[in-house]
Amino acid sequence: MTSAASTTDSTDAQAGPATETEEPAERAWQLRLRRFGYTARPRADVRARLVPAFTEPGPRLWAAFGVDADRAAPLNRLLAWAGPLFVALVAGALRFWHLGRPDKVIFDETYYAKDAWALLHRGYEVNWPKDYNDEVIRLGSEVPLGHDAAYVVHPPVGKWVIALGEWMHGFTPFGWRFMTAVLGTLSVLLICRIGRRLFRSTFLGCLAGALLAVDGLHFVMSRTALLDLVLMFFVVAAFGCLVVDRDRSRARLLAQLPVDDDGLVRPDADIAETARLGLRPWRITAGLCLGLAFATKWNGLYIMAAFCLMSVLWDVGARRVAGAGRPYLTVLKRDVLPAFVSTVPVALGTYVVSWTGWIVTDNGYFRNWAATDGKGGSWTFLPDWLRSLWHYEYEVYQFHIGLTSGHTYDSNPWSWLVLGRPVSYYYESPAPGIDGCPATASGKCAAEVLALGTPLLWWAACFAVAYALWRWLFRRDWRAGAILCGIAAGYLPWFAYQERTIFYFYAVVFVPFLCLAVAMMIGAILGRPGSTERRRTVGAVGAGVLVLLIIWNFVYFWPIYTGTPIPVDSWRARMWFDTWV
Repeated sequence: MTSAASTTDSTDAQAGPATETEEPAERAWQLRLRRFGYTARPRADVRARLVPAFTEPGPRLWAAFGVDADRAAPLNRLLAWAGPLFVALVAGALRFWHLGRPDKVIFDETYYAKDAWALLHRGYEVNWPKDYNDEVIRLGSEVPLGHDAAYVVHPPVGKWVIALGEWMHGFTPFGWRFMTAVLGTLSVLLICRIGRRLFRSTFLGCLAGALLAVDGLHFVMSRTALLDLVLMFFVVAAFGCLVVDRDRSRARLLAQLPVDDDGLVRPDADIAETARLGLRPWRITAGLCLGLAFATKWNGLYIMAAFCLMSVLWDVGARRVAGAGRPYLTVLKRDVLPAFVSTVPVALGTYVVSWTGWIVTDNGYFRNWAATDGKGGSWTFLPDWLRSLWHYEYEVYQFHIGLTSGHTYDSNPWSWLVLGRPVSYYYESPAPGIDGCPATASGKCAAEVLALGTPLLWWAACFAVAYALWRWLFRRDWRAGAILCGIAAGYLPWFAYQERTIFYFYAVVFVPFLCLAVAMMIGAILGRPGSTERRRTVGAVGAGVLVLLIIWNFVYFWPIYTGTPIPVDSWRARMWFDTWV
């Protein structure tokens, strides 16, 4: 079986020579780095480096199921979609199971579910009476809605997404959680497909998606009407679009390179430095997704900057492999401007369009600022709505950088990867025989929804991130670099705001990339395709034990992910650290 074949061999954009026939001698510093695992540049057909083939299950696997070699190829193509769809189906079943429970407004749903309902009916957010959550649950879609504009500090896309579920299913817990559950399920499907394309392995792609399906933080966020899960979905979608764009653009470059008499594609400096890669619709789609991410929460801006830089560096690698002697200069001349136009203006335009509901009304907060307090100045030639929007954005920025009020569940980003301080969204103590607490219970039960990542998965991810760093630094593996870029873009910016009130659940944005890192590490544990039978067996046992422990860990914490009433002693047994309480 060769499902993990590409996890240990870089396929990529390494700094190759202008020609494949004359390989320069390794420098002394490269030889010294060999003790840390450095490997020399591979000598391979350019085709294998620009567009590597997908690995497929070996003949013995299909033979074990009684499938002959002639039928294996179409089955492999079927598995490329059937596997991810099956994993997504399981993830969806988990996320939609009793989605309307707890039948309460939990945690920050008190803001976003209400704002979404107001957007749906007014086009802008409105103020709600204080302590009105019980009335919202009692009246549902019949709840009265005011006209007094509310000051909100997040862009509208995430709330419009939540509003779509409310439009379909009413102003109920199921209605406002519906779309986050949908996007949570779809993000599992996306990670399966992205992982397959990254690792060239359907097995490892499905494994990455399965790990995401059983991550507790992703699971809880998929069942709660908050903005961060929506942001995560658009980030993953943008990343996937850029990965597809990378493959398509490299295939176009490959098609222009010469083929020698032996049928091998050879690098060509002239073609590599002058070739045009044409229209790149997947990069434009990535720009749209990045705009939707930015229009959900502002930290999407950091991710947009990181992903755009990553995409340009991929172009550098492609032209270098194709034979460009000065790939950075070539990309600067040929690719940077089209890359910018395909992403940044598209993203910014998407952001402005997302405010349409506020723009076309007269009652939104600060909507008429330009015609009242903002009269005069040097920018009066701009439309009033644009000036008012700019002022609104400035006020929101001031709010965000000045948010230092404490909160019971705020946490420092240093603690996130080790699960230092999860967030409790809901907690009640029903008596025996009431609200699902077993009548036979010796005392009150505990019913909690705790935003906590599956511990064994997150702790394994700490090692996986270290492994990815090693792969990137010493093996120059582009896949490890891409995964690290996704983690860094969603994680590192928060270290600049350590005095601000921030929460662990913000980490859901980079959870999919942690799962990709763990899948990559498990691929290495499984062993290289050419390894001995003993090595592969030991690797399979080790990898299987790790995956089963992660799944067991998710099952064990299931009651505190879903708000299921359990005896207090059972709840305490799941509070592994004092900071989890």
